[in-house]
Amino acid sequence: MKDPVIIEPYNDSWPNLFNELRTQIVKKIGSDVHRVDHIGSTSVVGLAAKSIIDIQISVRDLGNIETIISGLASLGYRYRSDNDDLTKRYFRESPGMSRTHIHVRQAGSWSEQFNLLFRDYLRTHEDDRDQYSRTKYELANRYRDQREQYVDAKTEIVWDIIKKANTWSQKIGWKPSKADL
Repeated sequence: MKDPVIIEPYNDSWPNLFNELRTQIVKKIGSDVHRVDHIGSTSVVGLAAKSIIDIQISVRDLGNIETIISGLASLGYRYRSDNDDLTKRYFRESPGMSRTHIHVRQAGSWSEQFNLLFRDYLRTHEDDRDQYSRTKYELANRYRDQREQYVDAKTEIVWDIIKKANTWSQKIGWKPSKADL
């Protein structure tokens, strides 16, 4: 059985959880990474979210990450080789650990930049952040035990937000903020 989709109000402990995990990751594999960032809904103050910490590790060469795989494994993260998103390498926590999704992406790639832009835009646009929260609550109520349908149903609002974020990025000359690394 898959876990139900449960959206919670923003939790002030999420950045601290990220920082603890980031510290462990950097100690173990820091020399092999370009940047480490807190992404996803838990990285946006005030945004409701599933209580899952998403971490993006940017690397110079996505095809050469054996040391990252072994380093993350030593911290208890399992490499998900069955992940069908070829723009990243994906890791999950082992049983008993706090829910964590680790996305290893090529530095400078579109998928890396997409996640950083989406996060940065929501951090600075309260109305869109709040609309996204409301939508997530509505969809979680509708698809509580259907995680894939929940994710699919978010697609429209995510693309609406990223279109706004793209326009915003051009107006301000956006570039990713300094890495959390």
